[in-house]
Amino acid sequence: MVRASRGEAAPGMWRREAGTVVRRAVAVPEQAVAPFAISARLRIPRVPTEWALHSHPLHELFWVRGGTLTSRVGDRVFTVFEGHGLWMPAGVVHAGRATAGAEFHDALFTPDRTPFAFGEPKAIAMTPLLESLLAHLSRTDLDAPARARAESVVFDVIEPSRHQFALQLPGDPRIDAIAEALLDDPADGGSLEEWAQRLGISDRTITRAFRQATGLSFAQWRQMLRVHRALMLLSEGFEVMTVSEALGYAQPSSFIAAFRRVMGTTPGAFFDAAREASGNVRNPVSHVQNS
Repeated sequence: MVRASRGEAAPGMWRREAGTVVRRAVAVPEQAVAPFAISARLRIPRVPTEWALHSHPLHELFWVRGGTLTSRVGDRVFTVFEGHGLWMPAGVVHAGRATAGAEFHDALFTPDRTPFAFGEPKAIAMTPLLESLLAHLSRTDLDAPARARAESVVFDVIEPSRHQFALQLPGDPRIDAIAEALLDDPADGGSLEEWAQRLGISDRTITRAFRQATGLSFAQWRQMLRVHRALMLLSEGFEVMTVSEALGYAQPSSFIAAFRRVMGTTPGAFFDAAREASGNVRNPVSHVQNS
């Protein structure tokens, strides 16, 4: 069912929700130090949860159901929602936030027993087979041969998603204030000229800085940011109209057109494909007019 309301759809992508519990890191389970290649587990945070900057000695794959997760790695923000996961290589410093009530799954991979290497964070296609195998590996009663067989199949089927949901932040002190303000409120409709006046620099400087740092114009980057936030809100069950209003679009049709420009398809078609691939046909936006 499409949610007409779930409270207000907060526009901020990296704004800390009220009542968020901040944790230092995701603890590594004891069995991860045993001679296993993969150790998987499931948790359901009762409140919005944030993990402060940390790293792991093991590779980590995490994914969610019934909510969303964002992870910030240096100058990039990754969006994780149903049907996709995020691979975090060992040693990479990152922070994360999960919505309350989301099923938070993660699997830890021992580097010297993992026969492949993703050298940087990467979106992973969470197919029904991959999820089932990792759920199987979360059992504590598997004998060594059964575990080895399941682990070998995981290594065969895990693969990157064709969509890499990473938003590149500028990392340029001249325009970082713009990026942080828009992360907090993607609906901010301030023009290039208004931002130049606020920062006391020329609009040409802002334009060049965004191009050099992100490969996008200021307008394109803000549109990309809004689509990332839209992916989170839509996957949490908000209607297209609600999301459109929360992100500052005058009409839902304008939002749908912007989504199509970035993702190559409409919100409804995108989530249809994502949920079909993950084995879950429930689509929070497929019944919304013009989606």
